[in-house]
Amino acid sequence: MHISEGVLAAPLLIAGAAGAVAGCGIGLKKMDLEKTPKVAVMSSAFFVVSLIHIPIGPASAHLMLNGLVGIILGWASFPALLVALLLQIILFQFGGITTLGVNTLVTALPAMVCGYLFARSVRSKNSTRAIIAAFIAGITGILLSGMLVAFCLIFTGEHFLPVAKVFIIAHTPVMIIEGVLTALIIGFLRRVRPALIGGIA
Repeated sequence: MHISEGVLAAPLLIAGAAGAVAGCGIGLKKMDLEKTPKVAVMSSAFFVVSLIHIPIGPASAHLMLNGLVGIILGWASFPALLVALLLQIILFQFGGITTLGVNTLVTALPAMVCGYLFARSVRSKNSTRAIIAAFIAGITGILLSGMLVAFCLIFTGEHFLPVAKVFIIAHTPVMIIEGVLTALIIGFLRRVRPALIGGIA
């Protein structure tokens, strides 16, 4: 959900940068050395799946896996997603430097929410409960990110209201795909690498 340069109001850009810095600071503080490979893998996964995107006005629609990132990384989602977004700016000109903070916040904050809401269920011994939780987490991550982007656009100016509505509607199929993909990945990890998601409680 890359918001382009020159779209958002200055107060939003400042608030987004401050929020991203705070989140990354907490994430780095909580991230020990052993977690670094896991952070790198999830950052790479986000980088790859979000490369294919459909422009929608001043933003874009694409897969993110931020629900999955939040479940696996927790607070470390902030530095992981920041690095991926920064590389996309440098390599492909997606988003922009001035909007990096906001773009990080609208992807990482929902990831954190998903981590808090669904991580315990995903690590449950009950496989059905875990898969359902993963599916809902995938949907929730996209839904919350879409709502935050829509809020940013509306806050910037009422003329963005039609774009914000279209943006949310356009992400409905993305939510379903993201939910299914997250459920499939969690199901696979539970079988082959449960330690990657914190083990099965």
